[in-house]
Amino acid sequence: MSLLILIIIFTAVGGVLSVMAAAVFLLLPDHRRAAVLPHGISFAIGALLAVAFWGLIPEAFAQIKPEQFQALSGTILAGVLGFFVLEKLLIWRHCHSGDCEAHGDEDEHEHDRGHSHSHGMAKSAGALIILGDGIHNFVDGVLIAAAFLTDVHLGIVTSLAVAAHEIPQEVGDFAILLHSGYSKSKALFYNMLASLTTVLGGVLAYFGLEDLHDSLPYFLALAASSFIYIAVADLIPSLHKKTDMKTSLQQIALIAMGVLLICSLHGIAHNMEV
Repeated sequence: MSLLILIIIFTAVGGVLSVMAAAVFLLLPDHRRAAVLPHGISFAIGALLAVAFWGLIPEAFAQIKPEQFQALSGTILAGVLGFFVLEKLLIWRHCHSGDCEAHGDEDEHEHDRGHSHSHGMAKSAGALIILGDGIHNFVDGVLIAAAFLTDVHLGIVTSLAVAAHEIPQEVGDFAILLHSGYSKSKALFYNMLASLTTVLGGVLAYFGLEDLHDSLPYFLALAASSFIYIAVADLIPSLHKKTDMKTSLQQIALIAMGVLLICSLHGIAHNMEV
């Protein structure tokens, strides 16, 4: 079997398998899923921040020379600010199409505008998580292809490690998309679509790894900035709606669990790749 076919098969396994495993979350009854969803948001915050700070950013800096550190840091900063602007545009587009600035009774208008604004923010968070996940999965595909081009056995192990590493993050992505108002079918469709960028990254890396290698750290930096922005700007503020001690402790514990699980899986994956 040709190396290209192996890369296509195992990048598909690395991307799609993790989505299908995480999709079990969608099989829960509506009332059970509604009860689990807030906990999933807390877990997702920890997972997203851990992927960014424990995995993507260190990996990006490890692949560049010291004189490029400032440029890479600037890319992360530009990414965070860029996603802020993108979210503003998405919210503005939603409000414009929904006439959230229409004239009318002031109190009623303020209520409708607030509702439309909140809904627009939720929708934009969903759009950003799909975009960020697509970039992240593309980079995974490049890494899997690079491993296969080094050694077939290493490629197989790396693709399985990527799948295992992605499952908890994909569960968090489903939670975010459902929280953003996506239906179960749309959440599955968009997550599956984002997972296919793993195959795209693998195929492009096979044909031009030399050219992609120089830009790979900057893809990693953009993926990290999207995850940081989503966690800090969109998800953490939603946790402040409930401030009682029991809920706050649960949120902190679940965020810590998301961080610890991602860090543990990242360590396992690194040991397997070595």
